[in-house]
Amino acid sequence: MNTQSPLPAPGAPLQHYVSIAPFDLESVEAMTPEQSKVFQASQLRLMWWKFRKHRLALVSGIFLAVLYFGILICEFLAPYNLHSRNMDYIYSPPQKVHLFHNGEFVGPFVYGRQMMLDMDTLKRNYIENHDDVQRLHFFCKGDSYQFWGLIEGDRHFVCPAENGQLFLAGTDRLGRDVLSRMIYGARISLTIGLVGISFSFLLGIFIGGLAGYHGGIFDLIVQRIIEVLQSIPSIPLWLALAAIMPITWSPILIYFGITVILGLLDWTGLARAVRSKLLALREEDYVLAAQLMGAGSSRIIRRHLIPGFMSHLIATATLSIPGMILGETALSFLGLGLRAPITSWGILLTEARSVSVIAFYPWLLLPMLPVILVIMAFNFLGDGLRDAADPYK
Repeated sequence: MNTQSPLPAPGAPLQHYVSIAPFDLESVEAMTPEQSKVFQASQLRLMWWKFRKHRLALVSGIFLAVLYFGILICEFLAPYNLHSRNMDYIYSPPQKVHLFHNGEFVGPFVYGRQMMLDMDTLKRNYIENHDDVQRLHFFCKGDSYQFWGLIEGDRHFVCPAENGQLFLAGTDRLGRDVLSRMIYGARISLTIGLVGISFSFLLGIFIGGLAGYHGGIFDLIVQRIIEVLQSIPSIPLWLALAAIMPITWSPILIYFGITVILGLLDWTGLARAVRSKLLALREEDYVLAAQLMGAGSSRIIRRHLIPGFMSHLIATATLSIPGMILGETALSFLGLGLRAPITSWGILLTEARSVSVIAFYPWLLLPMLPVILVIMAFNFLGDGLRDAADPYK
């Protein structure tokens, strides 16, 4: 049976059929729930999804968040006060935490120690007394302190047993607990990176934005200044600028002076990144529309151009923070940065400048461990943010 429609006769008008049903996009090109979720997500959510896939960056971000939360309560976390001295335990090596004693579960504890002086080398040797079990206490009362220099307190997360010792990272030449000083030093070493990059961030955006948007002679002068600054070796320049600071300055002024020095020397890379982006974006139509509506240069840069690549700037700034931390550590280690009574990781490493000290007391190099971990974490975090900055790739 022939079901085909007969062909129209030659010259006869063609018949047209128009559907009056409403057009449904999903019926034509149906999307799965996963596709619909991605299609309707905001750019910020897309960036988060892509960042979450970078496992190293996610773990690094959590690690850094824990560290920066810890510097808020470092007085509570440290077993001892920053300046507490245990003169009977000078250069005491790190103690091990045990859970079992003679096959029985006791809980976290350390063994007591006795000091023996080697008369040939004058080295202090500490021998564990396995009959002296010193259980650790948590959320306990210990050395008194001033929380952020304002509130008196004596509560600690962990404390030694009564008349006992707890030196998980050993002690230094004055019998001060190295772990407690590392926890206190994190407040300076970590915040100096944030404060320095904030100063560098503002300077780089301002100078790089004007150079990229206006161009001309201003751009030429800025590029020559950047080339001169980048051609000077970092360490000698740091030393020269740090030596300018008067020795009579208070520790707080020295802290801000080091921060300004690090910020002044680190803005060049960010300024060039901003300039290159603005050179491409200033030719866009929306910039011309803003100019025709009477918007000034500062408003166009601030409201229209910079938000377009802010995620890239955040990633760049994140990768610059390790340089700030290393700069402070190097200056303090060389004796031209922060000075006592301020405590930072660089100042703690000055205890290990002597080869003999490193040979006899290697635990004084432990402050180098958080420096390495923090720098690696910032680098991994910066890589993840840089990949997530363009979620459409």
